[in-house]
Amino acid sequence: MKIKEVIGALEQFAPLPLQANYDNAGLQIGLTDVELSGALLCLDVTPKVVDEAIAKGCNLIVSHHPLIFHKLERIADENEVQITVRQAIEHHITIVSMHTNMDSAKGGVNYKIAEKLGLRNLRFFGKQVLVNGIEGGDGVVGEVHEELAADDFVMMLKKRFDAECIQCNQLLCRPIRTIAICGGAGSFLLPGAIETGADAFITGEMHYHEFFGHDQEIQIAVIGHYQSEQFTNEIFKSIIEERCSGARCVLTEINTNPIIYL
Repeated sequence: MKIKEVIGALEQFAPLPLQANYDNAGLQIGLTDVELSGALLCLDVTPKVVDEAIAKGCNLIVSHHPLIFHKLERIADENEVQITVRQAIEHHITIVSMHTNMDSAKGGVNYKIAEKLGLRNLRFFGKQVLVNGIEGGDGVVGEVHEELAADDFVMMLKKRFDAECIQCNQLLCRPIRTIAICGGAGSFLLPGAIETGADAFITGEMHYHEFFGHDQEIQIAVIGHYQSEQFTNEIFKSIIEERCSGARCVLTEINTNPIIYL
């Protein structure tokens, strides 16, 4: 099994043209025409994650967030990205990232969030595209099996996503039946979520002023960027194991969330 076969399987599931125009998904570092020793699956690539790959005998790291997002002017150990790049090159580790293409793909990040909540009748909302026969969309909306009171809804999110806190607007006084989802920094989809008639909108990040003006219109629930995307490595694992028989997959044991709650 060569690394390029694993990358091909991931890109077949979530084609790179699905990514946003600002993104840098795809191959980040390394060679692809080499035998795979193991794939370490993670959300972020840091020096500790590279150390973990080395310790576990993995010469491929598959991340959600791209390691190289902005232009690198030099590699001189001046910041964590430069250190990680040098470390990966020195140890012949290939890094590939599936970012907004995996957010947008059918069965991708937003579908995984919906799966964790047990939603049904899933459908895209926001901008929708079709690439090589693969459907994509900015967000996903679905329905709960049984309607929820707003406080029960929030407590369910805390439990399912192991979230220390949930940022909400005023709790909704009607039952929650339909939920719109956009993992990560998804506040741009709040108007689209409202247009769908959803009772609630889940995302990972929102700005202060974006909470205003929606009380009793829609229940906003911001669960944290890391928390909303933490299960993406499960998607990678299922794709690789299904399409690359025999490939060894390892889920990272490192929590890379840079935000702590005191």
